[in-house]
Parts: sequence; C-alpha cells; structure tokens
Amino acid sequence: QVQVVESGGGLVQAGGSLRLSCVASGRTFSRYVMGWFRQAPGKERESVAAISWSGGSTYYKGSVKGRFTISKDNAKNTVYLQMNSLKPENTAVYYCAADYGLGRNFPPDEYGYWGQGTQVTVSS
Repeated sequence: QVQVVESGGGLVQAGGSLRLSCVASGRTFSRYVMGWFRQAPGKERESVAAISWSGGSTYYKGSVKGRFTISKDNAKNTVYLQMNSLKPENTAVYYCAADYGLGRNFPPDEYGYWGQGTQVTVSS
C-alpha cells in the first residue's frame, strides 16, 4: 500500500506563488509516475500536471503551462508543484496521485494511489 500525503496549500493573492509538496511512501518511488490534479467547487476533477517515473517527461494542462512546474526528488520520495502567477480560477483542492510507471503510457489514464488533497485559495 502506497500512502500519498500533500502539503503546501494555503491562501495567496493573485499573482503570488505557492509550492505544493507530495510525499509517497514505498521503496520504489523512483519508478512511480506522479500527477497533480485539482477539483474546484462544482467542477469535475482535472489533471494539472504529471511527471514520468524517470522525470524525463512532463505533462501540463494548457492553462498552467509556463506558470506551473512539476519536479520529482527520488531521494526524498517527493514530487513538487511550483505554482507561479496564480489566478483566482486556480482556486481548488489539489490532489497528488501516484502509481507504478515503468512500462506504462505517459501520462497514465488512471492512478492507483491518491492523497487527501490540499486547499489552494487565490484571492483577487
């Protein structure tokens, strides 16, 4: 069983920055594909970014390209989402997801392990 725990959410003004962190348990973190998702009130959950198990490939939702950066630190079993130039429409609960990534398509259609989410609120 892989445990996924997010942190780093909070309240920030428009134009500000936040860095989300996600720690995933397990000795094979270096083989995990990791993703960040978000769900705003009244909306469906959507994929924001993903990083392949090797870190060599990344995916971003179009509206966050150039503002958000996903990175992976295998030594710390941690994936980060650096969010810059935040906008009120980025307000949502952000979820981290993990799954074994070796040999799979990227980004994967499904993830097996999810965190509880961290709230990001961007004020105008």
